[in-house]
Amino acid sequence: MSRSGTSGGEMTNAHLIQQMALLRWLSSQSDEDRTILTAVTGIQVGRELLNRITGQDEVDAYKRECILSISQFLRENPRASQAVINAEVEKRVLVFAARVRALETAPIL
Repeated sequence: MSRSGTSGGEMTNAHLIQQMALLRWLSSQSDEDRTILTAVTGIQVGRELLNRITGQDEVDAYKRECILSISQFLRENPRASQAVINAEVEKRVLVFAARVRALETAPIL
């Protein structure tokens, strides 16, 4: 299974790749391995900057929270009418949208 995020202090895939490139360079000190380490680190830094500028990580987290809260509501209210379900979904999607809009005014770094 591929993980891009972690929980419990584990390395992300990007961090693991960077550490592997660093280890390879430390053991060889070759120009080729230094170039690989530089490229991997540059990609990781660029990805992090892009995520901070776009807020994509937060958007993804908000989306997961929204979906989980809707599924929890459905589990807790198995006999809810379609109208009640629709109203609850709409309410939770509006909260998601408001949280995403708030990111537009949040500082980048």
